[in-house]
Amino acid sequence: MGWIGTIKRRVFGGTPTYDGAGLGRRTLAWTVANPGAVAALAYTQEQLRAKSRDLVRRNAWAAAGIEAFVANTIGTGIKPQSMVEDAAQRETIQRLWWGWCEAADSAGLTDFYGLQSLACRAMLEGGEAIVRLRWRRPEDGLPVALQIQVLEAEHLPPAMNRELANGNVIRAGIEFDRLGRRVAYHLYRSHPNDGGLAPMSGSGGVETVRVDASEVIHLFRPLRPGQIRGEPWLARALVKLNELDQYDDAELVRKKTAAMFAGFITRLAPEDNLMGEGLSDANGVALAGLEPGTLQILEPGEDIKFSAPADVGSSYAEFMRQQFRAVAAAMGITYEMLTGDLTQVNYSSIRAGLLEFRRRCEAIQHGVIVHQLCRPIWRAWMDQAVLEGSLTLPGYSRRRREYQVAKWIPQGWQWVDPQKEFNAMKLAIRAGLTSRSEAISAYGYDAEDVDREIATDNARADALGLVFDSDPRHDQAPAVAPPPQTEQPTE
Repeated sequence: MGWIGTIKRRVFGGTPTYDGAGLGRRTLAWTVANPGAVAALAYTQEQLRAKSRDLVRRNAWAAAGIEAFVANTIGTGIKPQSMVEDAAQRETIQRLWWGWCEAADSAGLTDFYGLQSLACRAMLEGGEAIVRLRWRRPEDGLPVALQIQVLEAEHLPPAMNRELANGNVIRAGIEFDRLGRRVAYHLYRSHPNDGGLAPMSGSGGVETVRVDASEVIHLFRPLRPGQIRGEPWLARALVKLNELDQYDDAELVRKKTAAMFAGFITRLAPEDNLMGEGLSDANGVALAGLEPGTLQILEPGEDIKFSAPADVGSSYAEFMRQQFRAVAAAMGITYEMLTGDLTQVNYSSIRAGLLEFRRRCEAIQHGVIVHQLCRPIWRAWMDQAVLEGSLTLPGYSRRRREYQVAKWIPQGWQWVDPQKEFNAMKLAIRAGLTSRSEAISAYGYDAEDVDREIATDNARADALGLVFDSDPRHDQAPAVAPPPQTEQPTE
């Protein structure tokens, strides 16, 4: 090994190429590990998930951070716009879809867009969500015989690892074939931590069932190549949030305790009565009280000292603000969204923060929610609709990709100063830098629906003789009909 060390010294010099690779005093206690993407979560995800759920249940800031991400990523829903060229077919597809959305939830508690929020929240809080496609019978009376069931990540056992006789392997509850493709999920019939109280728990306990991968959507954000399970989004903020909550609570209790003492009376003769002291109660306790405007003459040897509880100090607010900034950075949201504190923002600063946050939301919308959740459900829904005859699309088996093309439109952003944003949008449209359809989609609407509504409104206004200030005829005098022509008498 001596010649290897000599070569290293000649090539890299006497000091490490990177400071972090050194073994000096500053890094002596830095113990590191480098687990793979699968091993990193194999033995820690249950603890991370349990602590994340605990914080969301009892910590207002953790709950606010999760809600902020769900509200901005999903909002009122990420809606599909069919791109089929035939207008009649496109209208039929959209109408059937809207009818199905109301019956999409297998539990009957919300619609399809509510399920998007539920799955997104489960992914943020627990690191991942399991979404099952539940095929129904024709007699169930659904617009399309398909419903969606959202399950928490605990339904997928992380400790199930085995090799099967057919060459497949199970890792963290997911079955892979020899090519590394997901072929099945082994799911608990009921939540393992519900203690048999779940409606579907029955007598099976923690019995697992094998579900084909074509019927399961595994929703999580992949952070590393080869990752097979999801990481809770609060993972990097768990310790800081928990300790910050304890610190803030301790400050509250300290101030509350200090405020309970109004003053302390000292005397030389303990057997004498205190000023204002009444008779003792059954327990032998006598309290002294003061009334507004009371002048009390103290006996010789008595003295009174009023309580002066220590303040938390001027650094308390700044300390909490700095800690919240660190928590917000760990959660991927802005400080203002986490705390609701807008005292130190102006138009430019809050807009810059919102733009960065919304760019992150858009990446999650299109890279995770749309790709993993929305598109597979849209395709399964259309396949089922065609199979059962709810949709008639000629040549569907040959033109399946063509019929299934859709544009997914998230809810539009509400800006800090709408007037500035709309003026900029108008300039971009007039300069040919964007289209009306794209501008309308940016606000979460379908351009065809907007055009139809405008045409309907205009026709109704014309029929009623209404002229609004957006109408070019608004500033024009109404046209006066010419007087009727009278026939001249003929000679």
